[in-house]
Amino acid sequence: MTQLGSIAVLDRLAHVSMRREAPVLADRLAALDRWVRDDLVNLDRDLDAFSRSAKPLREGGRVVHAAANHLLDLKGKHLRPTCVALASKFGEGFTPRARSLAVAVELVHSATLLHDDVVDVAERRRGQPTACVVYGNAASIFAGDWLLVAALRKISASGIPGLLEQMLAVIDEMIAAESLQLERRGQMAGTREDYFTVAEGKTAALFRWAMIAGAKTAGLPVTGEAALDRFGLHLGVAFQAVDDELDFGTAEVTGKDPLADLREGKLTFPLVVALEREPTLRTEIEALLGEDEPPREALLKLANAVRATGALTATRALAEDRVKKALAELEELPAGSARDALVTVALASLERAS
Repeated sequence: MTQLGSIAVLDRLAHVSMRREAPVLADRLAALDRWVRDDLVNLDRDLDAFSRSAKPLREGGRVVHAAANHLLDLKGKHLRPTCVALASKFGEGFTPRARSLAVAVELVHSATLLHDDVVDVAERRRGQPTACVVYGNAASIFAGDWLLVAALRKISASGIPGLLEQMLAVIDEMIAAESLQLERRGQMAGTREDYFTVAEGKTAALFRWAMIAGAKTAGLPVTGEAALDRFGLHLGVAFQAVDDELDFGTAEVTGKDPLADLREGKLTFPLVVALEREPTLRTEIEALLGEDEPPREALLKLANAVRATGALTATRALAEDRVKKALAELEELPAGSARDALVTVALASLERAS
């Protein structure tokens, strides 16, 4: 993991923003990059140190550690740790305690990815073979468990009252959301209510915790912490909506298998909207999901049919609405660089390509 691993996401978002002719956002990202560069370099060093704490397989290390490090070394976006860092800057800043909590939230996120890839039978993650492909399902599952325990230990060691209990509640919420998604998989019977239950539990809950953790290290009052909690909720739903939209992209751009969610019968917002507007698509979708290996041509045809309903436009509108609501929550917080930085992250979340 390179020192600039975390910063790469800011560079990528700036590049996308320029391509979409949004130079003002690109300038904001450049300013954010300069402001948090040292903090994110230190974050990467801590993540790298954690990764090195387990021996490589070639040196007699455990396959579980190798599977975990396989994912960690693929350098994710680190958006959740960045949220901890930015929220902490309403107070003393990205102190060692805040940085430890940022590492913890990234470990929890990584644990969920390792588990998800097994459940989803995913072959690619961040443009590379998944840990379950390289090391097997069992190693990937236990690697996720190992990361989760390590994260909980870090949170407990912070000594911040209530923070560990809040993470346990988040994990409980994530499991409930995953369970609902599993129950609905392939049925095409979900509602908008089901969708938001999954999005808020599976994705937004961890963003919320990241904001709360940063707020607590900053010593913000209850009102400020609550505002950042709500900011994380809306940002997380917007993030999931963009993910749903990106499922209709290409592996070259997103680093993920194209139409993976569609093939797996996951309840995404484009599918919810498409079925509302064109109920006859249900039969076509269910027929494809009944095949072990749906023909790519049929999947592409179905994807075009979903686009024709305006579902992707509606999904983009959902993301933009949630970002607008997230920005409104920031009005409760003191004006300054920290608030400006969170505005930039929220706006940039709409422009990401992966």
